[in-house]
Amino acid sequence: MIRLLRGHSIASLVFVGSLLAGRAGHAQIGGQQAFSFLNLPNSAKLAGLGGANVSSRDGDATMLYANPALLNKEMDGTLALGYVDYLADIKQTTAAYVFNTEHAGRFGVGLTYLNYGSFEGFDAAGNSLGNFSVNEYAVGVSDAYTSGNFVLAGTLKLGVSGIAGNHSVAALADVGALFKHPTKDFNVGLTVKNVGYQLKTYAGAGHEPMPLDVQLGASIKPEHMPIRFSLTAYNLQQFDIVYLDPNQRGQLDENNNEVKPKKTIGDKIARHFVVGGEVILSKNFNLRVGYNHLHRRELRLDTRSAGAGMSFGVMLRISQFQLDYTRAYYHASGASNYLTVARNLNSLFKKT
Repeated sequence: MIRLLRGHSIASLVFVGSLLAGRAGHAQIGGQQAFSFLNLPNSAKLAGLGGANVSSRDGDATMLYANPALLNKEMDGTLALGYVDYLADIKQTTAAYVFNTEHAGRFGVGLTYLNYGSFEGFDAAGNSLGNFSVNEYAVGVSDAYTSGNFVLAGTLKLGVSGIAGNHSVAALADVGALFKHPTKDFNVGLTVKNVGYQLKTYAGAGHEPMPLDVQLGASIKPEHMPIRFSLTAYNLQQFDIVYLDPNQRGQLDENNNEVKPKKTIGDKIARHFVVGGEVILSKNFNLRVGYNHLHRRELRLDTRSAGAGMSFGVMLRISQFQLDYTRAYYHASGASNYLTVARNLNSLFKKT
C-alpha cells in the first residue's frame, strides 16, 4: 500500500496522471503505454504553441525534442536549459545543445528529467516502509542532414523509469523530415516519435508498448505580416482517440429518457489538431498562443473548462540570453509554468 506524503500531492498526481495517460478505456491511447512522459512538451516554446509542433523553425534548440529535422544553423553552439513547474512537487528539467560538424551532419544532444516528488510506502499491515521517489529521464542524440530544401533527421534515445528502486529501461528512436520553402517562410514537418522496445521491464511486469506518436504539421508566416501560424496533427497512428465516460449522466429528452453522449466524426478529427500562433514583434520579442483540443476535451471539468487546452507564452532576448516563458492551462486545479534559458556558447568563447 502506498500513501502520499503530503495531501496536496494527491491533486498533482491526478493531474499529471491525466496529462500523461488520460482515462483508460476503449479507443483511448493513454494508459496503455510505458514512458508516456516522452510525449510531454518539455520546453517553453513547444508548450506555448499547444504542446505539439513539427514545423516552427528558428534558433530555439529545445525544438529538437519536437522534430529532430528542425535542427538548423541558427541553433549551432546554443545551450538551452528548461524547467517546468507542474503542481505540488512534480518538476521537470531539460537541457539541449546543438553543434555542427563538417561531414557527419548537425548534432543535437538532449536530456530531460521528470521527478514526481516524495512518497511514503506502507506494507499490508500499515507499517511504514520509509520514503521513496518516483522519477523518469531520457537522454538522446539527434543528427540532421540538409539536402536542398529538405532536412532528414533522427534521434536515438535511452529512457529510464524508476519507482522505489525498481527500474525499467527502453531504447527508442525518432525520425523526422522537414520541407522548407526556398523563398517563403513556409515549412512542412513530419515526425514519427518513440519507436522502440522495452529493454528491461519492471519487476513482475511484462513488456509494454512505447508511446508512438505520428505528427504532421505546417507553419507559415504571410509576407509583411508579423504573425506565424502553425497547424499540427498528432496521434495520427490511431484515428479514434475519443473516450466517453460510461458513468457520465446524459440529458433527458422530451420523454424523460436519458440520452447518452455519442461520438461524432467532427470530434474524432478535432482531437488530433493543435493550433499555434507566434506574434513576431521584433527579433528580440515574440508572443505565443496555442490551443490543444484533445487537452480541452479530456482535462476540463463537467461544469467548466478553466482554460484547459490553452497556453500563452513570451520570448525575450536580453543581451546574449534568450528567455522563454509559457503558462499552459491543463486543468482547474492549476496551470503549469515553463521557463527556458538559452545562450550561444560560440560567442561566449569566441576569441576577439
